[in-house]
Amino acid sequence: MRLLLSLVVAVAGSQLLAAEKPTVVVVLVDDFGYECVAANGGQSYKTPHLDRLAAAGMRFEHCHVQPLCTPTRVQLMTGKYNVRNYLNFGTLVRTETTFAHLLKKAGYATGICGKWQLGREKDSPQHFGFDESYLWQHTRRPPRYANPGLEHNGKELNFTKSEYGPDLVNDFAIDFVTRHKDKPFFLYYPMMLTHSPYQPTPDSPDWDPKAMGEMVNSNEKHFGEMVAYMDKLIGKFDAKLGELGIRDNTLVLIVGDNGTGRGLTSRFGGADVRAGKGTTKATGTHVPLIVSWPGVVKKGRVNADLISSVDFLPTICQAIGTDVPASTDGLSFLPQLRGEKGTPREWLYTWYSPRQKADVTVSEYAFDHGYKLYRDGRFFDLAADRNESKPLKVADVTGPAATAAKKLQSALDKYKDARPAELDQKFRGSSKKTN
Repeated sequence: MRLLLSLVVAVAGSQLLAAEKPTVVVVLVDDFGYECVAANGGQSYKTPHLDRLAAAGMRFEHCHVQPLCTPTRVQLMTGKYNVRNYLNFGTLVRTETTFAHLLKKAGYATGICGKWQLGREKDSPQHFGFDESYLWQHTRRPPRYANPGLEHNGKELNFTKSEYGPDLVNDFAIDFVTRHKDKPFFLYYPMMLTHSPYQPTPDSPDWDPKAMGEMVNSNEKHFGEMVAYMDKLIGKFDAKLGELGIRDNTLVLIVGDNGTGRGLTSRFGGADVRAGKGTTKATGTHVPLIVSWPGVVKKGRVNADLISSVDFLPTICQAIGTDVPASTDGLSFLPQLRGEKGTPREWLYTWYSPRQKADVTVSEYAFDHGYKLYRDGRFFDLAADRNESKPLKVADVTGPAATAAKKLQSALDKYKDARPAELDQKFRGSSKKTN
């Protein structure tokens, strides 16, 4: 009898432990800058579901990523700065450990749906730790929006009956969480929206899937409609988590992969903001970050700490109670989510050079809330010169600026020799430029 009671207690205890483990969802919105969210002060687009999630959780005012998609995805998934492991656009080095590997090892069911763009090997998603995948741009690049071509666990699917790619991906996301609702799961959801081509959505007056190819009928006037549709899909997905009764213990992180697509202008805080995707200015790297975890994060929190894309992996590891790899460059912001001070970053570091070629230029810099220093010596007062048009001479600055310059130089020096020689040789060829 005593043995039976012990077994019952042990089983109950293990079930409780499993129940306490949060489910985790990371939503990565494509080409979506900070100025696009109404809750952040954006005035051009309607984002009611994102605004609601921000009001019910925490939004971060200073999250920065890489200026382009693949570099950000590599940092997000591995928790390492690009200086350590970035090889080329559209590639994730196959020796890397991702957050999916770590969560899978911790007993999580792992899934990915949306945009891949990290290697065309058929087994890539599974190789990088995902049990299930439903992807665009895995081994090929067909249309992503109307009548898309997708791949489900490596099997090609071609849709020809006016289907809309983002709807199909969102349906998979909902199916995945429904099937795994009774055990811990991790879903990485890198959306296709709101990347160009800027085309009508099924909610647009001029939606005509028969007239739309991958780059047909693209017009910037449709960007706002695409933002609205992205927001709607997130709302639908979030509602399903509630219906399944798992919302309170689901950590949802929503972040942009880089600044808004160039050529677009949005209203923000009463001023026009020209999109800066692909540039190292704030408009290329400053993105929205909204975190919702009703059982942990209190409503209506706004955080002003610096957050980097390398910080997601350690944050998720700590949230599920598994070890953070010693190789990570990230700092967990889990304490901030819990309402504690944590260990805020004093600076952010960036190594950025997305395209592999012989004559390659690397942009390398460090910045804090007020100042930015490039490896080549350019120094900017960001409060007075957000567009980085008037570099200051470090030797001439005094006071807080001089203190910041010294701190940022120290940050740059920390990564001076961080680039692995064998990776650098593959990446560069024979030439090297740094700024």
